Amino acid sequence: MVDPPWDLLLTVAFVLTGTAGIWILVVCPPSGGETVLHLNHAAMSAAMILMIWVIVSDAAVWAQVALFAVLTLALLPALRGASDRARRADVVGHLALNAAMIWMLAAMPLLMADVGGLEGHAGHGGAAAIAPAGHPPGWAIAINSGFVVVCVAGVLWWLVRATSVREHRLPALGHGLMAAGMGTMLVLLPA
Repeated sequence: MVDPPWDLLLTVAFVLTGTAGIWILVVCPPSGGETVLHLNHAAMSAAMILMIWVIVSDAAVWAQVALFAVLTLALLPALRGASDRARRADVVGHLALNAAMIWMLAAMPLLMADVGGLEGHAGHGGAAAIAPAGHPPGWAIAINSGFVVVCVAGVLWWLVRATSVREHRLPALGHGLMAAGMGTMLVLLPA
């Protein structure tokens, strides 16, 4: 769960990214890998909003991990089918954000170990069983920091894409907003 005012700001950001994903799927249905991308965005937006407001059970966490693992695998053909370097970089960005999402779901109990100890997060993620009372382990902070860097790189990449490619401006801005929101959540977790 996220403290105010971040809870509301991030909820608005993820409502926008989810709405954009659904809008594109409904109004101008893409084909193949693009469909998976926008479906992935809608699912990730919903999962992020849930993560902001609710501490879910182990089963729900691992179901989400499985969902994003399947969506990650479904994105791999788009990497092979990318027509140029920029499109390939787009897909790599999505794969990296999916990895960050899986990390966030699985590691949340470790990262939030200093917020009320294990008791405050019982029932969320199997990693809670190994989370020490007190501060998160250094290795978890290091991995988390790496994913924050990945998210910042994604924000910068999709801002460049939004300014340089006219026909993909809205999706690129949505992807950038998702990366910014995810990076912010990753920063807030161990804070």
